[in-house]
Amino acid sequence: MEYFLTVVQEASFTRAAEVLHVSQPALSHQIKALERATGGPLLERMPRGARLTPMGRAFLPHAEVAVRSAAQARRAARAAAGAEGGELHVAAVHSVAVGILPDVFARWHAAHPGVVLRLHEYATTEALEEEVQRGTADLAVGPAPSGWPGTVVPVGEEEIVLVVPFDDRFAGRTTVTLPELADRPWVRCAMEPVVHGERFLDWVCGQAGFAPRTAVFTEHTSTAVRMAVAGVGVTTAPSHIVRGAVGEDCVTLSPDPPWIRALTVFTRVPPTGAAETFVDVLKAVLQTPPSHVPPPSPDCTAPHPTPGTAPLA
Repeated sequence: MEYFLTVVQEASFTRAAEVLHVSQPALSHQIKALERATGGPLLERMPRGARLTPMGRAFLPHAEVAVRSAAQARRAARAAAGAEGGELHVAAVHSVAVGILPDVFARWHAAHPGVVLRLHEYATTEALEEEVQRGTADLAVGPAPSGWPGTVVPVGEEEIVLVVPFDDRFAGRTTVTLPELADRPWVRCAMEPVVHGERFLDWVCGQAGFAPRTAVFTEHTSTAVRMAVAGVGVTTAPSHIVRGAVGEDCVTLSPDPPWIRALTVFTRVPPTGAAETFVDVLKAVLQTPPSHVPPPSPDCTAPHPTPGTAPLA
């Protein structure tokens, strides 16, 4: 299957053989053996290259999952004897990767220098779930997935906050209600989740009786925060990304009622060895209060409504 995927990626038996460091006849022999086992041609040999047959297109996504699963199995086996040796692949949405994982990775490296961590970042929770389901990473850190078929382990919570500059008229307060912001421009993020068929901010402001006036759309949460600091408009972000990654040259306000969302680790199989140890380190970091806590700020990646509270970003 690894040979098959390489031929597909390179669109050529010749280039695939070079990448795999095998002879072209050996590569062709393995592909033909795979085609006999699956019952038909997976690749069409062209004068210049190769392309998938209909059977090959159906086979491709399953082969990708199988190859990734085999790699995960090898990593899990090597790490099962005490989280030493090998590597651990961790997936996360951008805000978690920037705002939470640096402290986690630092603590991990100090305790387990023999295990290499590989971080996979995604723009949305939907992309994160899809890639973990395909086997890209050993575990994922993010909001609780809906209907996840594997294991979900709660590890903590994050608060979504509002970010304004120091000279804002609400800068002397710690909380604010959304109706008080009805006349303000907003900095929006392309990572903003969809709630009840609407973008989060549209939905939550609609519940408060107004439509948000968008000043600018950004690609990343950290950029949206910097725009808010400059006075372009109010934005939402998880408190940890404002406090730990983007800087503290701004004011964070907690919405009233607050926006809180659960953070979880989710995996395709129950975490063992290095993965289980990583979950313990993550819990320890999330449960350690910071030395100084400015009002938390929300992330524009995935708010989910919780009874009695507004949805979180």
